[in-house]
Amino acid sequence: MSDSPRTLFESDLPSLRRLARGKVRDLYEVDDEHLLIVTTDRISAFDVILPDPIPGKGAVLTALSRFWFDRMAHILPNHLAELPLEAVLPDPAERAQVDGRALVVRRLEPLPVEAIARGYIIGSGWKDYQATGAVCGIPLPDGLRQADRLPEPIFTPSTKAEVGDHDENVAFEAVAGRIGRERAETIRAVTLRIYREAAEYARERGIIIADTKFEFGLDANGELIWIDEALTPDSSRFWPADEYRPGSSPPSFDKQFVRDYLETLDWDKTAPGPRLPETVIEQTAEKYREAQRRLTGA
Repeated sequence: MSDSPRTLFESDLPSLRRLARGKVRDLYEVDDEHLLIVTTDRISAFDVILPDPIPGKGAVLTALSRFWFDRMAHILPNHLAELPLEAVLPDPAERAQVDGRALVVRRLEPLPVEAIARGYIIGSGWKDYQATGAVCGIPLPDGLRQADRLPEPIFTPSTKAEVGDHDENVAFEAVAGRIGRERAETIRAVTLRIYREAAEYARERGIIIADTKFEFGLDANGELIWIDEALTPDSSRFWPADEYRPGSSPPSFDKQFVRDYLETLDWDKTAPGPRLPETVIEQTAEKYREAQRRLTGA
């Protein structure tokens, strides 16, 4: 495999029909049964795509997703297809553009829920806890501090919002009402099992996975399939175990570094986003690479 380009802000593959361009991923139609997902180096914060990419970010996210999909295959099938990239992009120039950052996947029916596992109280969960003492209707012990480890990991789903809207934390019963109780219970069990196994593996390598988000789909037979991405710094909170201190938001391997910088600016968090200093770009790229090195050894 050739080296992927150092930076890719937007992919351009004329031989395929582009179906969507998200905050980070470009989605292309291969045929009736397959899609091509290209993970670019775009980065978003506060739901705004920033004008400066993070070099190599897409390749890191792609490699980590492949790693976790393979490692957790004993728990649940995933959407990766056996079709090689060469068969999808025979043009060498197109293939070189996305090599190392593209996944050929099966075309499935996505479920309208984001499956979130939380092992620590942080982010929107911390805000909900401060307001109600619970997260997604799950009561939690009194007196928890920000970033405290929870007695047990919890399943806190959210609805998948339309483009431009925010996802909304919901109670388990809302998910059961939307996709059926049996399927909702299966998703909850699978989400927590993957999270527990991944968190134990990562902790041995100096990374705390505070929380993570999964998405699932159905194949033609109605079988549950793991789709989208898998335990990346974009879909999870990764904290360095040796710097973890409850009571405040810990440092992280994800884009929190960018968010923290943006919070120092006089910016109203609407598009267009501000430019990033070179030092913030470089340090963010290194955060992503370090997470990959610790977890995969690559």
